[in-house]
Amino acid sequence: MNEMIQTQHLCFAYGQFEAFSEAPTPARMVLQDISLSIERGSFTAVLGHNGCGKSTLAKHFNAILLPSGGKVYVDGIDTAMEDKIFDVRQRVGMVFQNPDNQIVATIVEEDVAFGPENLGIPRKELRSRVDEALEAVGMTDYKDKAPHQLSGGQKQRVAIAGIIAMRPDCIVLDEPTAMLDPRGRREVIATIRRLNREHGITVVLITHYMDEAAQADRVLVFDDGKPILDGTAREVFSHVSILKQVGLDVPQTTELLYQLQKSGVQTPHDVLRVDECAEAVARLFQNAGVPRGAARRVDTAETRPETPHQNKGAAPAIQTVHLTHTYGAGTSLAKNAIEDVNLSIEKGALVGVIGHTGSGKSTLISHLNGLLKPTKGEIYIDGENLWQNPKDIRRFRFKVGLVFQYPEYQLFEETVYKDISFGPRNMGLNESEIDEAVREAARFVGIADELLDASPFELSGGQKRRVAIAGVIAMHPDILILDEPTAGLDPKGRDKILRQIKEYHAERGNTILLISHSMEDVAKFADRVLVMNQAQVAMYDTTENVFQHAREIEQMGLSIPQITKVFHRLAEQGWPVRPGVFTVESAKREILNALSRGGR
Repeated sequence: MNEMIQTQHLCFAYGQFEAFSEAPTPARMVLQDISLSIERGSFTAVLGHNGCGKSTLAKHFNAILLPSGGKVYVDGIDTAMEDKIFDVRQRVGMVFQNPDNQIVATIVEEDVAFGPENLGIPRKELRSRVDEALEAVGMTDYKDKAPHQLSGGQKQRVAIAGIIAMRPDCIVLDEPTAMLDPRGRREVIATIRRLNREHGITVVLITHYMDEAAQADRVLVFDDGKPILDGTAREVFSHVSILKQVGLDVPQTTELLYQLQKSGVQTPHDVLRVDECAEAVARLFQNAGVPRGAARRVDTAETRPETPHQNKGAAPAIQTVHLTHTYGAGTSLAKNAIEDVNLSIEKGALVGVIGHTGSGKSTLISHLNGLLKPTKGEIYIDGENLWQNPKDIRRFRFKVGLVFQYPEYQLFEETVYKDISFGPRNMGLNESEIDEAVREAARFVGIADELLDASPFELSGGQKRRVAIAGVIAMHPDILILDEPTAGLDPKGRDKILRQIKEYHAERGNTILLISHSMEDVAKFADRVLVMNQAQVAMYDTTENVFQHAREIEQMGLSIPQITKVFHRLAEQGWPVRPGVFTVESAKREILNALSRGGR
């Protein structure tokens, strides 16, 4: 038998009882008549919009959930057999989105030992299992560290090591990189691939990142509780129109060639990688007679991004002067999270903030509305010293709105209306002004009037985020700061929130800072980019200028958009293109213009 996991006509419905009602709420069917097999030793990626049933399916693979109908077999074992649950969970390990929810011990090696120790593994074998698991994920040197001292990517590798130490035949990972920076994502995916290829572990990866799915042997696409596409990555991503219809993306390289096809240019339809895309475009240039010149240097002194003190323009909405913050000041664990930051952000700017985990991004923005007080230095909001009069800090918090990384954790009221109205009410507005502010904010983020009376806890993940954002913008802040507002959302939900924020900015003209680990999101959203590295500002300039510095950005543990990598490669080969291209639309225009010139 070659199947690691097999489902036969699997169905599952969530049904809940109301707290004060004798009648159950109607069952909600999530999985519908699913029959599929996961081969032993394979690497399968599962894609789909939020709510399509991906995570529900994954929880059936190690019997966290049991079928409402049909069967699930793990290594031939029926998961519905109560006396076999232990055997099923020994064979299939689960890794969830947030590593902080899985780490239970205060030392890395103790955390990795937790699972096998609870399986009753003898002490001598336990030691060898922990060592082997840490080696498999490249974390041996960190075995004596406290987990809270690790980066997000390192924590996720520790979580994976804890599963490996239990010696499962299969690992199911539910969006394990959603909250990680580009370096952390690369570390985790490299670990997953190594476990699959070198150790023969069956991998099922649920992800919203198309470049991760492109590395799998097989891709399954779900919609409305059932698979609609199943094949290799090349086969699945060639169905661009179908994927877009169900709210998904394709890799930027695939999207570019698809858009060129729609413009009448003959291109391959199954391209995934950067080198393949660059080669396909170069072939188009050759065939059209586009002249090829000397190779262009990308990181030139002439295009080096401005440093903050050189940045000139409109009067600053935000200014920091020698800003430093030290955690654990006066102790042996003292650490500068930001150090001597001099920054000036113009009024009305739309700024993307990027940086590796621990670079100081969140610490910096937590100073901008007084959540943290500087250890040294000063902060000015619209020219006023934030901490000149500490009793006045409340006023600044109405001027600077902050939406945290998990916006849904900010919800607490009985209804959506009450939640959004909380800020305006505390500003002392009258009922008419509060109502106007609530409805305007709800309209900006796409919350329909009929949802205003609903409980915020009954909404989908994307709706909860929009409500949390509405609760901040209802106070009409001059400065809006959003910390990873789209993390964990599917492409459709992500694009909708970003589009609504951009429309809000266009209408209000306020200053917006968006922290993101997605370089593609920043490229589409921001006019300027602030790069944090090792507690300091490394770059602050236009989006185009920043992304021209691919080598420097990647050395900081970050990345650049896939399409920008293609154009760097083409520019280095001497083709007449700008290396600072960072969206598919601008890439298409650049190529079509070059082809037009070459055909003259």
